[in-house]
Amino acid sequence: MNKKLICGAFLLSASLCMNAQKAIKAPAGGKVISDELIGIFFEDISSSADGGLYAELVQNGSFEYNLSERDGWGAGTAWQTVRPGHSLGYTEVRMDNPIHPNNPTYMRLNIERTKEYYDYTGWKGFGLQNNGFDGISVKAGAKYDFSVFLRNVKGEAKQVRVALVQPQGWGKDPKLLAEATITADAANWKKYEAQLTATETVQNAALQILVLQTGTIDVDMISLMPEDTYKGHGLRKDLAEALAALHPKFMRFPGGCVVHGGGDGFWDTYRWKTTIGPKEQRRGLKNTWGYHQSMGLGYYEYFQFCEDLNMEPLPILPCGVSCQGTNGGWGMKEQAQDVVPMSEMDEWVQEAIDLIEWANGDPATNKWAKMRAEAGHPQPFNLKYLGLGNEERISPEFCERFKYIYKKVTEKYPQIVIVGTAGPGSHPGNPDLENGWKLADELGMPIIDEHYYEPNQYFLSSRQYNYYPRDRKTKVYLGEYASKDKKLIDALAEGLYLLNVERNGDIVCMTSYAPLFARKNATNWNPDLIYFDNERPFLTCSYYIQQMFGQSAGQYYYGDCVTIENPDVAPRWKGLPEGQESGYLQGQSVVLNVKTRQLFVKLCNAGDQAKKATINLSRFKGVKKAVKTTLTGQPDAENNYDQQPIAPKTETISLKSKTTMELAPYSFVMLQIQL
Repeated sequence: MNKKLICGAFLLSASLCMNAQKAIKAPAGGKVISDELIGIFFEDISSSADGGLYAELVQNGSFEYNLSERDGWGAGTAWQTVRPGHSLGYTEVRMDNPIHPNNPTYMRLNIERTKEYYDYTGWKGFGLQNNGFDGISVKAGAKYDFSVFLRNVKGEAKQVRVALVQPQGWGKDPKLLAEATITADAANWKKYEAQLTATETVQNAALQILVLQTGTIDVDMISLMPEDTYKGHGLRKDLAEALAALHPKFMRFPGGCVVHGGGDGFWDTYRWKTTIGPKEQRRGLKNTWGYHQSMGLGYYEYFQFCEDLNMEPLPILPCGVSCQGTNGGWGMKEQAQDVVPMSEMDEWVQEAIDLIEWANGDPATNKWAKMRAEAGHPQPFNLKYLGLGNEERISPEFCERFKYIYKKVTEKYPQIVIVGTAGPGSHPGNPDLENGWKLADELGMPIIDEHYYEPNQYFLSSRQYNYYPRDRKTKVYLGEYASKDKKLIDALAEGLYLLNVERNGDIVCMTSYAPLFARKNATNWNPDLIYFDNERPFLTCSYYIQQMFGQSAGQYYYGDCVTIENPDVAPRWKGLPEGQESGYLQGQSVVLNVKTRQLFVKLCNAGDQAKKATINLSRFKGVKKAVKTTLTGQPDAENNYDQQPIAPKTETISLKSKTTMELAPYSFVMLQIQL
């Protein structure tokens, strides 16, 4: 974890605890805005779940990879047979009498000989080896929880040696890092567990499972998890901590285009019900982005993570219409928009209603709530938001189905805040945006989800929400957005845009950068907020901008406290509609959190010349000092796997109610003041 990130988060947490008093009254002149403005959006893209946030270290542990998911894949993908000591045997892929119909494939090991005829004192046995995701990274002294389902088909009870090893090359025994032995004695499927403690720190370890007696044994659901996961809930600790340091107020999940079939049609639509319950009973699914999802990170884990980070869960459900493949762009193939017959729409209505009852219901009276309780969470998750649809073309077929499901869900659960969709390109003049807003106005929809990815020139120039009608009932959730590169200038452009979003915080109630994660050597999309490998996260410049906005949530916006001298007009973005003025390369925002008694002043200079800012906070009592956070550098600098040149610097400064401050070129500054 980045030490500067930890330091900044610690300083913020310390200041939050200072002078804990009752809420204060907001001085005159403030505009009421949303204090849930900054959240996160998690989609399993670029191997964000398996091999990423989900801490599982074994790849294809359920043997469910197959050709329909990716050319060249099969049940044995990521596995190899091992036979130390000249052992003999062979493997079979089987699907008869599986652990569960949702998990049909398993591996049968037929062990014919477990050692050479002469006395062999080294390794022996016949079995399997898994190298994880680009190797298994283990730490000296760390504990790892192993589990497997076994069925002893033929022969006596079998000793099974489980080992973490470091391969040493052809013809050499691997270096032993940890081992345990279990006895497979059951004729029916049974779960076995062991704990392994690594003796060394190794980045290229492998897991071996070796059967030491002859006969036949079935193997499935092989798992190796670090004992030390985030709050003990199965998520990779450093990646979860990086998200916690963003101070997000909500999390949207599980997508994104994975929600409704992406570019492969509606057949692989994400069904939340098959992602809860025991993991051996969950149904894996082909990912929209071209790989397998194990669903080890399922709806229960998503909701648990939201609770752990004090975020509002925002699950997104399909509403009977598929993604249209965005005309073949974004790495997905072009396809027609699939629709569910209206005669089958009640199934999708029930999908939404059952989710609400699973999340919020009473286990004593509701079967779905009972399943939640049996999983370990008897108390409700207190679901507040529910998204219906994601980026669908706002066609007549979509409108018909959306109206149907919207009416049914809101009639039964009027307290649930429904989030609709404005299609894949939410700029004025886009027909999906216009049709989406017509539908929102017709239904009185609470929130509509807008998406756009543009070059930094758009974010530097456009002030789109200045021109939205102020009398609409429907609020905006900017659910997916990002500048199309990951340099400092892109992060500053996003920060400048977010300052204007705060100014329009009475219209825009929520935002989330996208995509959130990308794994090294498995990246489907650039840029992303956080890149990672097996060892650590790599935090982008955009990450630090998001972090400052997440730290500075509040309920009141003040637009007249800061004046920036001679601001530079931004070069006009080519797509800016006529009648909209280009914004400035400098911007500011003052936000008050009456609950925590904190005042935040944010200042951005995305130009190449220093600027003077005059700050007047005289309407606020108790301004004496501030925690100052500064992000600055060369505009083309970026954080990547090789270097991390850009990181915020934090210091405590004395501060007067009236002051001036010089803003360095290409800089973003936040002042955090405890009142």
